[in-house]
Amino acid sequence: MVTDRVGDFIIRLQNAAMSGKREVVAPYSSHLVAIAKKLEGLGFIAAVEVPTEGVKKTFTVELAYDERGQARLRGVKRVSKPGRRLYAPSTAAHRVKGGTGARIFSSSKGIVSDAEARAAHVGGEELFEIW
Repeated sequence: MVTDRVGDFIIRLQNAAMSGKREVVAPYSSHLVAIAKKLEGLGFIAAVEVPTEGVKKTFTVELAYDERGQARLRGVKRVSKPGRRLYAPSTAAHRVKGGTGARIFSSSKGIVSDAEARAAHVGGEELFEIW
C-alpha cells in the first residue's frame, strides 16, 4: 500500500526515464491525472492515456524524448511530503534549474507550474520540482 501517491508517481516517471522506457503505468487518481496533464503541457510527458470504459484502475503515461533519444525528464525532487506539508505564496514560486525545470503547485486554481503561479498570483502546496 502506498501512502504518498504523488511521490510514487514521480519516482515511477524518473525510474522509467533513467532506464529508457517509453511508457509508465500508474494507479488511477484524478489528482495524478491532473499532474500528468500539466507535465504534458510542460513537455516532460508526450501523452496521457486514461481509459474511458470500465473501472479506472490505472492510466498510462508516455514519456517525452528528444531527437537524440534522451529523456526530457532528467530528475525530480519531492518538496512537500505527507509528514511535512509545505505551502508557499506566489512570490516564493522561484525558477528551477535556471528556468529549465518547473516547480509544481497544488493551488485553488488546480495544478499549476511556478510560472503560472507567479502570473496568476496564487500560492499553494509545493508538490515537487522537475527538471
